[in-house]
Amino acid sequence: GCNPLAETGRSKLQNQRALLNQQILRAVRMRAGAENLLRATTNNKVREQVLLELSFVNSDLQILKEELEGLNISVEVYQNAEETFSIPLVPLGLKETKDVDFTLPLKDFILEHYSEDSSEYEDEIADLMDLRQACRTPSRDEAGIEMLISYFLQLGYVENRFFPPTRHIGVLFTWYDSFTGVPVCQQNLLLEKASVLFNIGALYTQIGTRCNRQTQAGLENAVDAFQKAAGVLSYLKETFTHTPSYDMSPAMLNVLVKMMLAQARECVFQQIGLSGIRNEFFTLVKMTQEVAKVGEVYLLVNTAMNQEPVRENIPYSWSKLAQIKSDHYKALAHYFIATILCDHELQPSDDKDQQEKALSQLYDYVPEGLMVLAVLKDKVQRKQLGKAHLRKAIVYHEEALRVCGLCKKLRNIEVLQEVLTAAHKRSLLKYAQQETEDDFLSLIQAPDILPKTEHKIETIAPQFSKVKVKDFFHKLGPLTVFSAKQRWTAPRTIRLHHETGELGFSLKGGSPVQVYCLDPVCSAASAGLKEGDYIVSIGGMDCKWLGVNEVLEKLQSVGKQPMELDVISCQDTAASLHSKSATYSMGMQKTYSLICLAMDEDKIDQTKKAPLKLPFLSWGTKNRQKAASTLCLPSAVAGSSQIKKKLSPFTLLNTESSLY
Repeated sequence: GCNPLAETGRSKLQNQRALLNQQILRAVRMRAGAENLLRATTNNKVREQVLLELSFVNSDLQILKEELEGLNISVEVYQNAEETFSIPLVPLGLKETKDVDFTLPLKDFILEHYSEDSSEYEDEIADLMDLRQACRTPSRDEAGIEMLISYFLQLGYVENRFFPPTRHIGVLFTWYDSFTGVPVCQQNLLLEKASVLFNIGALYTQIGTRCNRQTQAGLENAVDAFQKAAGVLSYLKETFTHTPSYDMSPAMLNVLVKMMLAQARECVFQQIGLSGIRNEFFTLVKMTQEVAKVGEVYLLVNTAMNQEPVRENIPYSWSKLAQIKSDHYKALAHYFIATILCDHELQPSDDKDQQEKALSQLYDYVPEGLMVLAVLKDKVQRKQLGKAHLRKAIVYHEEALRVCGLCKKLRNIEVLQEVLTAAHKRSLLKYAQQETEDDFLSLIQAPDILPKTEHKIETIAPQFSKVKVKDFFHKLGPLTVFSAKQRWTAPRTIRLHHETGELGFSLKGGSPVQVYCLDPVCSAASAGLKEGDYIVSIGGMDCKWLGVNEVLEKLQSVGKQPMELDVISCQDTAASLHSKSATYSMGMQKTYSLICLAMDEDKIDQTKKAPLKLPFLSWGTKNRQKAASTLCLPSAVAGSSQIKKKLSPFTLLNTESSLY
């Protein structure tokens, strides 16, 4: 990872984000405490003081939210250092997290579950913690992506080794929402995996915005990065459901995927016009359709951003920037077609059939009383229709400038103002050149332009298999056998004597080997060897990864001398504790432990069977239709509210309230 103390523009933003997260956490805790007091008290004077305090806390939260939005729209920090005259692209900020100490929980689990000396795995645990710490400050390149993917894959090994499905081992993961700053705390490793995936997608967006859009290679890399970002976020949406964080809810991820694909489409258009746009009929027709497509996709993004429940949490400036880009690129489409009509008269040498066909493809309909071929041939009609398109282009440019002026965050982005103003002036100049005395007779309304593209933009699924990762805890044995799901007896030492030259049993399987066809009267059976035992060491040498032939060679090499085998037996995995998830949220009065939940429910009703509850984070595609963000913070209410008799970690004090 990068040096966390390095004073780069990106690191300063992340440090500010971490500081804001802490301030939001304190404010939310104060609000939760004040609301609890408001519910508990009946003293009118106390209620008035609490309501006054709540108003101050809520105003502070709103200010902090606006500051966090300011960090999310600080797009100029992430752009390429080369001076460029183009509208900035929007990256995603990395999710912040707290430190996690794996040492004691993993060492205890190794001793209890695998019956091994946990001190021998201190280096492996330290490597895992170092990798996690490095992933908090990844470099903004492919090396950073590879490091995040390697940690994500390593979590797969850790999950299978140390996280049984029936209980928690005491590791608490805390991640902050990248849009609201609200923390989510769970003992579920799937929260960690989902958050790392989000950061992989966010890092791809930062790589895409950093690419030099003044070169062909830079634009190609930007398109590729945004497509990969969309692929990772789409994979996150399809694979992890019921996420407790707003920024990873299915609705929000759907909007983010659309925004990344729109930015990839924008880079494709810039790539086409990088070498310059020739003032030629068919070239301008192609550019008109391409830029109209960019305007269309940004219109869809803006529409999606203004739908519930996304609009409450998406940065306001992002929504306005999508609207500005939609209007800007629509204006460019009308400007290009106006240039076709005003600058290109039909010459005898031109193929009028081809020009008629090309121009017809731009319109869904033509104004009443006009025919495409007639417009091409008639100089007056061409000019009138061209000026109608210029008027529409000017309207779109003015709307884009108006929206930009109304948004405080966007108003401060100088390059955005410069690009919009330059495009507006160019359309005004073009219109002034076509002005004549009989303009008042022109009542033609420019028709809408049909978008079309020859370049396909789609998500690129993450290629995790390209990153090779070695299991840190390889020494525990093959993962298919030595996992958290399987329970084993402690190793038993069997002392073998085979004077006759025969073992009295056969071996089968891969690694580790398993005893079968055991002779019940042989010396091994008398020493305690059982059918189905796994041999884990011979003479003090570990053999978990050895096959049948290698183990037989070791047994035969000893000859007739006595030898010691360490064997283990598989236990029944049915016995388990309650599989409920205790989750810490800001609206709860306290954190309920796993045992307390089980005991409380048994005391309430021992005969009533508790219904199965879905965890916040589910692996797989089941219940995808029900996927939604489940975290909700309480808000102040003036009246008294009824206290619920039973508090579950899946419900907060007031589930109908909004976030801020």
